[in-house]
Amino acid sequence: MDLTPYVDTLRRELAVAADAGGEAARKLAERLTAPLERAVRLTLLNALSDAMDEVTRDLAPGSVDVRLRGLDPEFVVSSPRTLLPPGPADGKDGGTARINFRLPAHLKTRVEEAATAEGLSVNVWLVRAVTTALEPPARDR
Repeated sequence: MDLTPYVDTLRRELAVAADAGGEAARKLAERLTAPLERAVRLTLLNALSDAMDEVTRDLAPGSVDVRLRGLDPEFVVSSPRTLLPPGPADGKDGGTARINFRLPAHLKTRVEEAATAEGLSVNVWLVRAVTTALEPPARDR
């Protein structure tokens, strides 16, 4: 993602604001623009990183990371790996196990809504949720 258009927009807006203050303010704004560019880029990167942390929380167990390439950020999307263990679907040879699970009706409704929103069955959604809860974090935050 190229941050230059955003930095340039801020530079133009600063120039417009400085013009209102007269010649001295305009010259001061021109002198401040170059040193401020690095601070602006860093601030934008911090905002993007925070935004991707929020997206990652919603995608769990998938993630979105921000990586810096030169002066510009790059987004890396990691899809969750298959969470169902390989093996026969009929439960033989330890492929799957069945449990009875009781939960309050309001949670059942929320689970069904969440699974539907992701296009998953309730069972697959619950397997993903349990796997995510039991796996160690992929990286320290």
